Amino acid sequence: MTKKERYKLIIEYFKEHRPVAETELEYRSPYELMVAVILSAQCTDKRVNIISQDFFKSFPTVEQLADADIKHIFELIKSCSYPNNKAKHLSGMARMLLMDFNGVVPDDIDELQKLPGVGRKTANVIASVVFKKPAMAVDTHVFRVSDRLGLTTNSKNPLQTEKELVKHIPEKLIPLAHHWLILHGRYVCQARKPKCDECGLKEYCRFYQRNNKVKN
Repeated sequence: MTKKERYKLIIEYFKEHRPVAETELEYRSPYELMVAVILSAQCTDKRVNIISQDFFKSFPTVEQLADADIKHIFELIKSCSYPNNKAKHLSGMARMLLMDFNGVVPDDIDELQKLPGVGRKTANVIASVVFKKPAMAVDTHVFRVSDRLGLTTNSKNPLQTEKELVKHIPEKLIPLAHHWLILHGRYVCQARKPKCDECGLKEYCRFYQRNNKVKN
C-alpha cells in the first residue's frame, strides 16, 4: 500500500465514522480557549473543564485576568499539572494580549507564539479551532497515532509530523483531521493498551500489521 492510498483510506474511514469531531475543551470565546489550551498541557481535558468553570467566573475577561494576582490564579488552577508555571503564563499572556494586541487574540501562528505559555501546538489549536485555518496541532496523541497508522515515516518530533500530515491531508480537512487523530488516540489507539481488536483502521494500520505478523 502506498502512502497516498493509506491516507485516502484512513480519511474516508474517518469521514464516514466520525463526520463530526471537535475539541472537548469547553469555551465560549477565543480568550477562553486560549486559557483552556494553556491549562491542558499534560493535563486531561476533563480536569481542565472542571477548573475552568470557577476560573472564568473569577476572570471572565482578559482585562480581569491581566489585573489578577498570580497567587489568586494559582489557587484556582492548582489541581492541574504545573500550576506555578501555568499561573505565570496565564498572567503574562493576558497582559501581553492587552498591551500588544489590544485584547484581541491574533489569528496568525507566529504572532500567537509570542504570547507566554503559547508554543506551536497551542498556536495551531487556536488557529485551527477558532479561525478554521489549516493548522495541524501535534500533541502526544496525534504524534503516536500518525506513526502507528503509517501516516508519517520516521518522524522524530512534532514539527516533522505536522509537516508530513499537512502535506498529505487536503487543506480543507486539516482542522477536522486534527480532532480525528486526537480522539482516535484518546479512546481507541491508546498509548499503553491500544484497542486494536475494535479499531476500524487496523486493516490499514502499519502498527497492527507489523504486530500481527510477529504473532503469526
